[in-house]
Amino acid sequence: MAFLTDRKRATGMGSAKTGTEHHWQMMVTSVALLILTPLFIFTFGSILGSSYDEVIAYYQRPFPAVVAILTMLVGFFHYRLGVQTLIEDYVHGFARKVAIIGMICLSYAAAAFAIFAIVRIAL
Repeated sequence: MAFLTDRKRATGMGSAKTGTEHHWQMMVTSVALLILTPLFIFTFGSILGSSYDEVIAYYQRPFPAVVAILTMLVGFFHYRLGVQTLIEDYVHGFARKVAIIGMICLSYAAAAFAIFAIVRIAL
């Protein structure tokens, strides 16, 4: 703590200036997933094993579709934050930048495909 200036102590920011924000984002997405994951399991589990037409009709209702979309959005955002922390801790140099950019693109692409599939089923 001897290396922190009074301003850094007051604003809660260390040398990277995003650690507190990153931590809070991880905590908020964790709590959101604590709520969304059981909802998703119950909504998805209740239709599991049904025919194609029943699944399409089920996901055309707003609640299961919204729960699935929110779970995918929050889940992939939480994934991005966690993997970014791992990359920042264990990868160094130019490879770090490439890995972070690749991981961000991968997580956003996966979220977009998941949401596109749910919206296509729902509409």
